[in-house]
Amino acid sequence: MIKRAFILAGGQGTRLRPVTLETPKPLVTVQGTPIATWLLKLFARHGVEDVTVIYPTAWKNKFEEWAVGARHASPVRINLFEEKEAMGTMGALAHEMDLGVEPIFVTNGDELKGLDLAQLADFHEARMSEDANHAATIALVRVPNPSEYGVAEMDGHRIMRFHEKPEIPPSTLISSGLYVINPAVLGEADKTKRFLMFEKDLFPGLAEQGRLSGCQLEGPWYDCGTMERWDKAIREWRGI
Repeated sequence: MIKRAFILAGGQGTRLRPVTLETPKPLVTVQGTPIATWLLKLFARHGVEDVTVIYPTAWKNKFEEWAVGARHASPVRINLFEEKEAMGTMGALAHEMDLGVEPIFVTNGDELKGLDLAQLADFHEARMSEDANHAATIALVRVPNPSEYGVAEMDGHRIMRFHEKPEIPPSTLISSGLYVINPAVLGEADKTKRFLMFEKDLFPGLAEQGRLSGCQLEGPWYDCGTMERWDKAIREWRGI
């Protein structure tokens, strides 16, 4: 089982303002519990032992305060990594961290997920056994409104490309913002750039090379990025 996970907590949450003028989006609460804490519960339930939260300097005090309580409430080891400059979703991982060689979980910090991480990890391992060059697996979920997201175009289990908010979606499968990554592949990114995005600087190239897979998962998933979606999550979320 995968033992390390990383929560990306650098988003500005502009569509949740004015709430996110005072609270970072991953610390916005759903049913009284911060989204980041729900993610810790998810990882703990699936045997993850070490979780690193990557956050911007502007929210340093907020995340340090949150971590004090979270460390008491969670069995996982919680690390905080302060991103002193904006580095995108992948920059800190590619430039600043020793990630070892074993696969890792990476998740956005602003979505609620009640997905089966064991199924995702097993799927990734199976793809690696079929192809030693396989590099990453994206957890996919079905939504009724795919035209509001990046929609996956599939060939079997391979992701060929994502279509961003298409008028006519090729499927109802979208990225859940949860990945399994083989750390070595981050070395293939353009290291002349400090600001790196999984969505632009890694995944498209892997898709072209046939090294990016999509694993469809069932279970609750809530994008809390707008007031309407946040309200829906608060009303419907059943916890972990």
